[in-house]
Amino acid sequence: MRSSWLAKLVAGCLAVVALAATPTALRAQSGATVLKPAETEKLIPATVFYRGQTAATQPRNSGGVRFADSYLVLASLVDTGGYSDAIVSRYQAVFIAEVPIKIAGKDLPAGVYGIGFLAGNKFLVTDIGGHDVLTADSATDAALKLPLPLQVVADAAGGYRLYAGRRYVVLNR
Repeated sequence: MRSSWLAKLVAGCLAVVALAATPTALRAQSGATVLKPAETEKLIPATVFYRGQTAATQPRNSGGVRFADSYLVLASLVDTGGYSDAIVSRYQAVFIAEVPIKIAGKDLPAGVYGIGFLAGNKFLVTDIGGHDVLTADSATDAALKLPLPLQVVADAAGGYRLYAGRRYVVLNR
């Protein structure tokens, strides 16, 4: 009987240690899941409308979050060929939010947007007509081991980082 009790105690302690050892980044916003490009491929539309034209999305360069209540936030790079240089400098990806979220602490209503990482460490969100909706500061992560063209990862502070290369903004619900 004593060995059974001791085994349960050890198992319980190991479970607590395992949970504590789990990086905070993997436990961001309890119950939410960071989606992989293969998962977003099924969700991202093949083309998106922006500023009077349609653009093909790049599902291999996409990411997102499925929250515990099943609402989604998705992002995908787009093929901006055919757009003017002025638009291409501001519009690199489509951003779909099924729920209101915060980007770098600023409120963004649910909707479909164009996004871009701009010079001077700025991040821009525009509506589908190309009108500015939100501007925020972006940061650079020099320690990121494998920068991808676009990815979403859990953030140690409990939110999510939307990366374009090494540049990122933090998303929270």
